[in-house]
Amino acid sequence: MVGVGTWQLDDDTVGDSVRAGLDAGYGHVDTAEGYHNEAAIGDALSEYDREDYFLTSKVLPKHLDYESVIAACEASLDRLNTEYLDLYLVHWPNPAISIRETMNAMAHLKEAGKVRNVGVSNFSAYQLSTAQHVSDVPIAVNQIEYHPWNTQDDVVEHCRETDTVVEAAAPLGRTEVFEDETIQTVAEEYGRSVPQVILKWAVENDVVPLPKSTSPDHVRANLELFDWDLAEEDRRRIDDIDRHQPVYDHPARDWTSDTYGISQ
Repeated sequence: MVGVGTWQLDDDTVGDSVRAGLDAGYGHVDTAEGYHNEAAIGDALSEYDREDYFLTSKVLPKHLDYESVIAACEASLDRLNTEYLDLYLVHWPNPAISIRETMNAMAHLKEAGKVRNVGVSNFSAYQLSTAQHVSDVPIAVNQIEYHPWNTQDDVVEHCRETDTVVEAAAPLGRTEVFEDETIQTVAEEYGRSVPQVILKWAVENDVVPLPKSTSPDHVRANLELFDWDLAEEDRRRIDDIDRHQPVYDHPARDWTSDTYGISQ
């Protein structure tokens, strides 16, 4: 229920975070071609048995045409030094490329055994519904920005209705949520850290959080969630914060950036 997030972790730090996570009992590592750290993660993972961890990567939106999806996946497999991904995600929707073409490529990768599950990331309920309508393979996951200041209830509701797992990118709100007085109060009452309360709240809402940290101590602390519970009224206190304040998933996009690469 908790994965090692690796966004913005460079080659000098990501290996230590992955090792600390797997040694502490995490079973899930999340990366992406756009994170530019797959090779370093592959080096760290080479020290562990492949069946002992669940590995996710993602394809950039500029690579969502059929041939590019396949080429991007094969490049990720090479950098990660593995024969398959447990989960491969469309990192962001790209309105310039047909989602049908993208999902056809995902189906090919799954049939070829290079990907065991396919999914999407940062898709709205509308975008996810469209992808599900045209996909020949089940969409297992939608990884979205999810934290107490941005719960995206309509997306989560659609995921629940369609048996799509919700994963939380930026589950700690990139530390901005640490300022929240309600969460600080709950943490003090439970004798827990603010990050632990936020992650516990996500897990109890059946969302898979993917926290990242450069500190092995923090990586280990983020997994200390399973010998205590939030009371229902305290979980509701956090549910009711209702800020609708995203930290990265804003409506506007720089379509010409290296992430999207959509020229005029």
